[in-house]
Amino acid sequence: MRDILAKLKGGDRRSIGRADEVVQDVSQNSALFGDLFAGLLAEDPVVRVRAADAAEKVTRERPDLLQPFKRQLLGGTLRDKEVRWHVAQMLPRLKLTPREQKRAVDILMAWLGDSSSIVKTCSMQALADLAKCDDRLLRRVRPLIERLTQTGTPAMQSRGRKLLKQLPPCE
Repeated sequence: MRDILAKLKGGDRRSIGRADEVVQDVSQNSALFGDLFAGLLAEDPVVRVRAADAAEKVTRERPDLLQPFKRQLLGGTLRDKEVRWHVAQMLPRLKLTPREQKRAVDILMAWLGDSSSIVKTCSMQALADLAKCDDRLLRRVRPLIERLTQTGTPAMQSRGRKLLKQLPPCE
């Protein structure tokens, strides 16, 4: 196992372990990002979850690091809800072709039916983020968020109210 991923082992999925240390390591040496990203597909579920957490945190400041991995982000089946919610946060950071954006939107729409309220809420946010730059998508996403603000889980309703304040009205 790569050294960076070894730091993510141990404990259980509810803790971040040394993920923040890994974030610092990768922030100081971006060449490690490929090894970190490989952790999203590791056999160990604890490593997968912590790698997703660390990758999401790193790419807040360095979204460019995701570009070489967009194919994996848009094509893989993700077993862990914790990984899905972090990937939902990362998808809007990618530079996408129209076809890739459609794929990202399809993934996020599917995740609105996830069993995890956090995955659903992060997917709502990601759809809103993508729609801010695409009028056609906005006309599809805004009514969806309006509906989910009324019918979704309490977390979705709260996030929906915030998103509706940020999104421009549809014309």
